[in-house]
Amino acid sequence: MTKTPPKNKESKLTKTYIDGTWHDGSPPVLAPNSQAMWLSSIVFDGARALQGHLPDLDLHSARVNQSAIELGLAPTHTTEELIALSKEGVAMFPDDAELYICPMYYAEDGFITPIPESTKLVLSIYEAPLPEPTGFRACRSSFRRPSPDMAPTNAKASCLYPNVARSVTEAREKGFDCGVVLDPDNNVAEFSYANLFFAKDGVVHTPVANGTFLNGVTRQRVIQLLRDNGVKVQDRSIDYKELGKADELFSTGNYSKLMPCVGLDERELQPGPLYQKARELYFDFVERS
Repeated sequence: MTKTPPKNKESKLTKTYIDGTWHDGSPPVLAPNSQAMWLSSIVFDGARALQGHLPDLDLHSARVNQSAIELGLAPTHTTEELIALSKEGVAMFPDDAELYICPMYYAEDGFITPIPESTKLVLSIYEAPLPEPTGFRACRSSFRRPSPDMAPTNAKASCLYPNVARSVTEAREKGFDCGVVLDPDNNVAEFSYANLFFAKDGVVHTPVANGTFLNGVTRQRVIQLLRDNGVKVQDRSIDYKELGKADELFSTGNYSKLMPCVGLDERELQPGPLYQKARELYFDFVERS
């Protein structure tokens, strides 16, 4: 379930768009006194280019603009302009490349609150092979997702990710890959950095999007694909104990797309038929994108 991008984004692996110009590699952007550097007004999104296919690029591009607005920034590009820029950057790579497309907005000026007019765009596109679906192991995390009145949970905001990192670090120290994170009401929210699904008796279940975690683009797509193909999907409040009785457990997220959970706490699991069906349906969708 690894989500770690290449450690050294060399020039031949990365293209970065800044201030109207494409650059090779990952050039420095933030100055020490940039508002985003010390006060965290940064949002981003992630899309994928998979051998020339760009699944849901429009939805990811629209979401980064909405995330910017949620954080008090002013998007500098329309959704259509972001799509066009992403396609321009993707065209600089080989046709069969597997890429991560990461548009980011940040505030250059402001004290505490960002000055919207100082918002800048950086678009980073780099080679990131899709991880093999070998599976991951998860455990219950002691950390929780915040409610919308505690943090900007409706944005894909960088300031939320230290809390994500805490749950991952805790899980790894216990010998797992990631955590299962609860919301403030003790219901299951998601895996540390991916949306959660489980199957029981032929029905797929996923935590209802209640504002404590992002309603992922890939999550929404998989729900739609499963329902369109006759699979019952329930999005509802889920107690952690239910996961221990699941027939299968899997995640969705942009970086890895769909991955099976092969262990929860001390219980071993296997990739199941509904996970396999969801994965097949999703990559058939990618081929049409």
